[in-house]
Amino acid sequence: MVVLRRTQKLATSLPLTAKSEARTDTALGDWYVSRVVVDRRPLLLLISAYALLPIVLPARDVAGLPDRLPDLVAARLRRLSIPPELIRAEIAAMNPVITAPTVDRSVLGILVDFAKALPFYLERGSWDETTLPFVEAKLGETPCYAGRPFAEVVFPNRDAPPLIAARWGAG
Repeated sequence: MVVLRRTQKLATSLPLTAKSEARTDTALGDWYVSRVVVDRRPLLLLISAYALLPIVLPARDVAGLPDRLPDLVAARLRRLSIPPELIRAEIAAMNPVITAPTVDRSVLGILVDFAKALPFYLERGSWDETTLPFVEAKLGETPCYAGRPFAEVVFPNRDAPPLIAARWGAG
């Protein structure tokens, strides 16, 4: 099971299906999602709770996001060159997807930071959906919790693969 934790911006389009105490069984943890508008176009910004791995996609069919989440995560993990068997294990653990309120303020802070950074990576008037994976990659290089000792700093693109390998076996 995986918990999709939606911000208040998505309260009307993504109803809750569980209480905040719900627990995730995946290597990357809960997924947080918020709506962001860049260049007058609505986007969804998702980040995983443990690796802070970002996913950016157009804000279409928000109500269907729980059904699409495993496929979106699988595609993101393929872009990180995660071995297919580890991706399959992570995706298998994502069933079912339930929606709950946010609970971790530090993850919400990173979500806000990434949302503020998005316009700097998307040049006004010259981006489309094919640009979004490149933006995810740039956000994934961002050091998170940089005020902590270096060993505790999270680099999403660097830290997601070892988390998945540790949880599901090195292959």
